[in-house]
Amino acid sequence: MKLYTKIASTALLTLSCLSVNLSAKDEAGQNHDYRTFHINQNVEYGNISDSYNSDLTIYVAGNQFMAMEELIHDFQSKNPDIQKIYLETIPPGQILKGQILKQGSINGIKTAQNPDLFASVNLGHLKKLKKKNIMDDYMIYTHNKLELMVAQGNPKNIKGPQDLANKSLVKSLPNPLTEGIFKFYGSTMLDKLGIYEAVTANKKCKGCWAIKGETFFTQRHHRETPYLIENGKADVGIVWATEVEHAKKEGRKLEGVEISDAYNMGDKVGYAIGILKTGKHAYNASRYLAYLTSNDAQNIYASYGFIKATDKDLLLKAIPR
Repeated sequence: MKLYTKIASTALLTLSCLSVNLSAKDEAGQNHDYRTFHINQNVEYGNISDSYNSDLTIYVAGNQFMAMEELIHDFQSKNPDIQKIYLETIPPGQILKGQILKQGSINGIKTAQNPDLFASVNLGHLKKLKKKNIMDDYMIYTHNKLELMVAQGNPKNIKGPQDLANKSLVKSLPNPLTEGIFKFYGSTMLDKLGIYEAVTANKKCKGCWAIKGETFFTQRHHRETPYLIENGKADVGIVWATEVEHAKKEGRKLEGVEISDAYNMGDKVGYAIGILKTGKHAYNASRYLAYLTSNDAQNIYASYGFIKATDKDLLLKAIPR
């Protein structure tokens, strides 16, 4: 199995203290975070070198993985000269630190430091690129909010995020080091509830127990948490609302517990995207940004549970310092 499977397997072994074998079907992620889209609608997985030779290279936050195939196919149908698009959907903090600000590699293959587009759920990531004179402008193209994921039927009768302080529940949380969902949003929610220390013991790590037997920090949560819950290794996890929507559409034995507007961070979460000045296909990148402002793109995102951007969001603006 390749890199992600190795990481996920290590995390699951740590969590369960059992020998867990992840099949590609179970994990639903074997190289699916590295995709090449062709104009004939063929999709190839794990061709990392395509980050160098595609007509458009895009690195975006991993929690959009479920919407991207429909989105990219629709974009290519409207722009048929852009015949080959390479897409990464992994945590943007990992992309920024490990692939743009320095030379990175995936599965032992070097990956391009100069994607044409980079998107994050944290505008601070784009501000760092501004300071490096790599990016000037951005826009917000969709929104999301936090939700709790539980097993189908909610067997633990979890009512809301305050229940995360219950020591009898096993929690699967995105790690606070590379997962923006927790670093910037989930942790804020727990702080507002006054339970951050009780839930995390103030520990910061990934692929580890924050509190042994109670709170596990994932290596890369958007595929791990659903797997852990549906296989009885965790009772509840903090995820994006879109992840719950996607799991239910796939018929997985999972469901969500909504978080009230006071705590779900829906008023804070905006997906920011910009063109890298170091990229090779600025014109194609500008066409993709224009596409994201279209009703077709916004409707596709909404169909996967995302919240549409406003007209003001979709205006290109200078990255603040």
